[in-house]
Order: sequence, then structure tokens, then C-alpha cells
Amino acid sequence: MNQNTSPLLQVRGLHVAYGKTAALHGIDLEVGKGEIVALIGANGAGKSTTLRAISGLLKPTAGSITWEDKPITGWSADRVVAQGIAHCPEERHIWPAMTVKENLMLGGFLCRTHAEVEERIGMAFHRFPRLRERQKQLAGTLSGGEQQMLAIARALMSEPRLLLLDEPSLGLSPKMADEVFTVVQEINAHGVTVMIVEQNVYNALSVASRAYVVETGRISASDSAANLLQDPDVLNAYLGA
Repeated sequence: MNQNTSPLLQVRGLHVAYGKTAALHGIDLEVGKGEIVALIGANGAGKSTTLRAISGLLKPTAGSITWEDKPITGWSADRVVAQGIAHCPEERHIWPAMTVKENLMLGGFLCRTHAEVEERIGMAFHRFPRLRERQKQLAGTLSGGEQQMLAIARALMSEPRLLLLDEPSLGLSPKMADEVFTVVQEINAHGVTVMIVEQNVYNALSVASRAYVVETGRISASDSAANLLQDPDVLNAYLGA
């Protein structure tokens, strides 16, 4: 991140607990405008919990979250979305009994008019031609890759400035995972900042500019993605080198 500019998102000393079980123990991170920043680490390390706290799905027990120099710690999820942060959750969570277009319409709940919803759906179909072809199809009948495309398109219906992506390649074939990561890069190239949680460390570091390594609810390392791809500890722990 450019050190001369304020970060778009800043997280300081973030603690989150599930009941009496602590999940995050003082997470510090920041995301600059226009970046793709990855959170990498093992299952249960706290990566998804971090995204949920940022998007308002979980309430932190301590620490701060600042968005564009504005404190948003503990805000409700709908207020966070209205500020320009969209969360595409793990396992997609589309509405399977609704059509592709109906899923997108629900993603446009912030739009003020039906015409605005239709305009954004048109933009989604332009970006994801496969969804246009299947717009009347029930979302639950789509392939895994198509469902992931729909989940991303639905998140983009709010026209976010920051997109939080949780495990976008989960359960996908390598070919389809490559397609998803190509879409992530295209979205970023069109001005959307991206924060991505991904267990496929190689894919995450291939598209990210910077990354944080999360271990047992703490940040254990942070560096450029290129440097982390050359780090022997990261290679041994996550890439099987």
C-alpha cells in the first residue's frame, strides 16, 4: 500500500469471540484503495471470522474497524453494505429456489428505483454472460462455478468499493477456479478493491498484491504476495514445498 495515503480499510486490535471461545486475538491489517489483499492460513485460523467482523455479521469484543477514516466497529451488516462494503460469503449462500435474476434483484436492495435495479442486472449480465443465458433458471440447479459467479454478481449489485470474498474457489474444479480468479482480477481492474480469503494459497498469492498470514486468530506475517511466494515457511506450511 502507498504509505503516503490513508488506507481505505484499517483494522486495529480486533478481538472476536463465539460465546466464551475467543476466535481473534488482536488482528491488525489495512487495505489500500485499488488493492487485492489476501488472507491466507489454515482452516480455523480466523480468516472468515475477520471478514464477518468487517462486514457486520459478527460484533467485535474489542478493537476498531475504520472505513475511509470513519469508525464502523459494531455496525449492522446493512449499514456496512450502504457504506460500500459487500461480502460474498463462503459456500455462496445463494437462494436456490429462486431464479438467477431474482437472486440478483435481491442483491440490489439498496437501489432506489426498479430502473436502477435493471440497469445493474444488465451490468452483471455483461460481466457474466453465462448468467444471462441462465437468468430464468433456478439458482440451485447451476453448477458450482456458476453459483459462485452468481454470488459474486449479487454482491456487486450494491456497487461496492470494497468486495470481501470468502473462499471463492471452494469446491470448484481447477479450470473453474481459474475462471473465478480471472473474474476477480477483472473486477479489481474496474476499480473495486478486493479482500480475499482463500485456502488455495497459490491462487490467492497469484492475484493479490499483498497478503497477511493468519494463524490461531493472529497475524503471523505480512508481505507482498511475491515475497510470500518465495518465503520457505509459507511454502512449507501452505504449498507443500
